[in-house]
Amino acid sequence: MTRNRRGRGKHRKVSGGAARPRNGGATAARPRLARVTLTKRRTIISASAVAVTAGATAGVLLTSGGSGPEPAAHDAHLAGEAAAAPAGVTDLATLRFAAPRYASPGGQADGTVPASWYGYPSVLPVIASRPGWVQVRLAQRPDGSTAWLPSDDVSFSSTPYQILVNLSTTTLTLYKDGREVFSAPAGVGSPSDPTPPGHFFVAFTEPPPDPNDGYGPFILVTSDHSQTISDWEGSGDAVIGIHGPLGSDLSIGSTGARLSHGCIRLHIQDQVKLTGMPAGTPVTITS
Repeated sequence: MTRNRRGRGKHRKVSGGAARPRNGGATAARPRLARVTLTKRRTIISASAVAVTAGATAGVLLTSGGSGPEPAAHDAHLAGEAAAAPAGVTDLATLRFAAPRYASPGGQADGTVPASWYGYPSVLPVIASRPGWVQVRLAQRPDGSTAWLPSDDVSFSSTPYQILVNLSTTTLTLYKDGREVFSAPAGVGSPSDPTPPGHFFVAFTEPPPDPNDGYGPFILVTSDHSQTISDWEGSGDAVIGIHGPLGSDLSIGSTGARLSHGCIRLHIQDQVKLTGMPAGTPVTITS
């Protein structure tokens, strides 16, 4: 990404350069992600680089008793009626095609939700439902964007996982079925490039641009976008990701640190515990 103020630090773009959409659409450039190092070489950024988010951030909903973020309601589309999802489980809607989006069920279409984003299928968390309709979070700017979609335009699945990033304690916690799996220290955005709080999700997972470059075995690209970095190297975006330490292991230490341009950095031994995280998994960032 190209910083919109001081040009310190480079982001990598996704491996292989341009992404090839999987639904036969036009070729799309990979998202550019933020990193803390001062090197100026251009490399391919994997899908987990985290750029500082912004825009309208969503409020944080937490259950009591130390459990994870509240699950979204889902549409029991097979039965034709809405029902509550099990505790800790989030229903997901995968676009069958580029579908019209609505501000309210049965209203006037006000745009289109793409079937893929940077070449990966649009798998979106369901946050509300009405008979024949679901409301989903969107991956595109502005942050906090949602839309209503007809149930017939999507296929349904679910994820038992939720990721919580606490900026105050600089920790990342993984939940499964509402129960904590592990908690680890994290490198989060610096005071000048803070990681924005809100409700987001894992948009897709990318391999690292270079296995020896400090990103770890993969990058979780989220729906979070940087507020302070609007464009990186002409990519037109700045996306926040979750990845390895990029050489900052000592700085992250055992308590976490504020050291990135918005990305969430983990020790490799903690990062690998997120292997196989499904697209659409909620990522809640609290301040």
